[in-house]
Amino acid sequence: MRTAGALRDLAPPFLRLGLTAFGGPAAHIAMMDEEFVRRRAWVSRADFLDMLGASNLVPGPSSTEVAIHIGHQRAGWRGLVVAGVCFIVPAMLLVLVCAWAYAMFGSLPQAQSILYGVKPVIIAVVLQALWGLARGALKNVFLATIGLCATAAALRGANVLLILVVAGVVAIIPAWLQKRRAYNSLAPLPAAKSLLALAAPLPVAIPIGLGGVFLIFLKFGAVIFGSGYVLLAFLQADLVSRLHWLTQAQLLDAVAVGQVTPGPVFTTATFIGYLLGGIPGAVLATVGIFLPGFLFVAASRPLLPRIRGSRIAGAFLDGVNAGAVALMIAVSLQLGRAAVIDLLTGAISALSAVILIFLRVNSAWLILAGAFIGFVRMSWFGG
Repeated sequence: MRTAGALRDLAPPFLRLGLTAFGGPAAHIAMMDEEFVRRRAWVSRADFLDMLGASNLVPGPSSTEVAIHIGHQRAGWRGLVVAGVCFIVPAMLLVLVCAWAYAMFGSLPQAQSILYGVKPVIIAVVLQALWGLARGALKNVFLATIGLCATAAALRGANVLLILVVAGVVAIIPAWLQKRRAYNSLAPLPAAKSLLALAAPLPVAIPIGLGGVFLIFLKFGAVIFGSGYVLLAFLQADLVSRLHWLTQAQLLDAVAVGQVTPGPVFTTATFIGYLLGGIPGAVLATVGIFLPGFLFVAASRPLLPRIRGSRIAGAFLDGVNAGAVALMIAVSLQLGRAAVIDLLTGAISALSAVILIFLRVNSAWLILAGAFIGFVRMSWFGG
């Protein structure tokens, strides 16, 4: 299987996915299942599920990491690189063009009016992701309690990385005690309350500049578990609230561009990198945020059987997912205040959320509809 021909075969389907895979990580996974399990039969269903599970156990964009896993299984270490790069680069280039246009024309009334209608749709997209994630992550009272405490800690300004780590560690306690035949003595709420001790963010100062851009996005890529939407919490906490590299409006605009383009949600980093440092900043931010995913997949490939069978690893992941949902709740509240500014934006956001959650419409269509509403509002009513 690992021949030069297999390596050449990898590029076309992953380039096509990078250009057409709208709809976020869940949609990407579904498209890969259809392409590589059902149609091409490059991997078995059991192997595909193992790849997905391993991707959820390590930081980074899960759908991109599944692509990297498939590339490695098909054509070895070179296939790992080819599959990942071919999936990322088309989306990166599209986002780069959008970033250039935003920097050139973003302050014009027409662009602002379009973004007026797009931003509330983005809030609905985040809520849709939150709806699905919360049902899977907060699956018992213990995890729901961890999520509640983590949400309170995030709203009080706690360091987002510590929230995820502590949530994972707290979630391990029942599994560890169960192994010692002492699970019934566990009191979930006092243990989860330790999350609230994280109310002071860590004073880590990274100066703005190309080196700073690379380092901050390298950190994001190395620590973000769960959905790509959890990236929003890190961007809000670090780039907006702590470092003041971005405004709240710029963050929402970056998220909007990441949603309206295909490919990984993490290409939002390309847009932000361009705003902070031009084309070099865009490239460094993109490399920084995706590089850990390649390294984690390379390291975890031999460990797949052990990871899948580990009770402790599964419990840690459950806690991290609960913490990730908590971060998304907190960032949704913060972004919502900036995006929903009147009755019309409130109606757009609410209707979009209902359509996304219950009718399963592709988010790209709703974003285009929001842009159209914003443009019509400007044309008919003057802004």
